[in-house]
Amino acid sequence: MEEVVIRLNQKNHGAFYLMLDNEQVGEMVIGIENGVLTAYHTEIHYTQEGKGLAKHLLDGMVAYARTHQLKVKPLCAYVHAQFKKHPEEYADLWLQE
Repeated sequence: MEEVVIRLNQKNHGAFYLMLDNEQVGEMVIGIENGVLTAYHTEIHYTQEGKGLAKHLLDGMVAYARTHQLKVKPLCAYVHAQFKKHPEEYADLWLQE
């Protein structure tokens, strides 16, 4: 079973981690400042690629952003591609500059 957990340092920099059977198999590096969650990079362990697990990280990040009323700046190529592919799904979050 997959679980997404977030760990942030005192400066609100950190990552969402995708855990599979208590083993980390992916991460999405982020930072939060002034009401904006910036997604920098998403990576899934090479042994788990192609299984749709990055979407679980994305869903976890989106749920967190909505719960905390944050806008999302998608600098990560994966997050940006998903926002562009499904703009109606992320319109309330997407900080477009």
